[in-house]
Amino acid sequence: MKRTFRLFFLLILTVAFGLTAFGQNTSRETLRDQIQARRAELAALEKEFLAPTAEDRSDFAGLLSQPNTGVIRLLPREKYDDQIVKNKPTISMRGGGAYYSFKRLTHEYGRSDIELNSGELSVGFAGADYGMMIKLGDIAIEDVSSELPAVRTLLEYVSAKTEADARVEYRKFGMGTDVQGFMFKNRLPVEVQTTYLLRSIAFRILTSRSRFASPGKTLTAALSLHINC
Repeated sequence: MKRTFRLFFLLILTVAFGLTAFGQNTSRETLRDQIQARRAELAALEKEFLAPTAEDRSDFAGLLSQPNTGVIRLLPREKYDDQIVKNKPTISMRGGGAYYSFKRLTHEYGRSDIELNSGELSVGFAGADYGMMIKLGDIAIEDVSSELPAVRTLLEYVSAKTEADARVEYRKFGMGTDVQGFMFKNRLPVEVQTTYLLRSIAFRILTSRSRFASPGKTLTAALSLHINC
């Protein structure tokens, strides 16, 4: 009953304020429009800030000519995420440009596949989602194919089917686990001129009664890391 009263009071207050401020609607609408315009302008600037340079695209023109390829820039979370950086210029985008979703093709945090934080790349960091990575070394990303034993092993890995199993797998890959002779982890240190192999496994939410379902997305990607400040 107490909660209902509070909500009712808030609604009355809002309506009363709206009536007394009727004469200010024009200026408030103008301010609202200006806010929206500034947000759009900021989003465009951040998108440009995160975009690969023309030189980056030129260097990987051969790769980009193939299907299902791309070049992205990740920003270190400890430097740009306004949730952990205080009193310094940051990125307003959720996650600070430190995350990327290969399915949604966005840096905006949410069902993301990769994170850059404190000198490490990681995969699987929300809910029962999990993943694994391995460092392939200084090889051209164009040479990564299913013929490589590590790639074949990752593709053949059978993902968890229940929430309990997924959380067990998450802990295993957190510590590092051997899969057919290859050591996979969900977090690896950043090394330049290095190619990594990553698999991200995300689960769908179906209903409130059964919130865990079979993987809604399983994604395998090869990543070639280059530093470009």
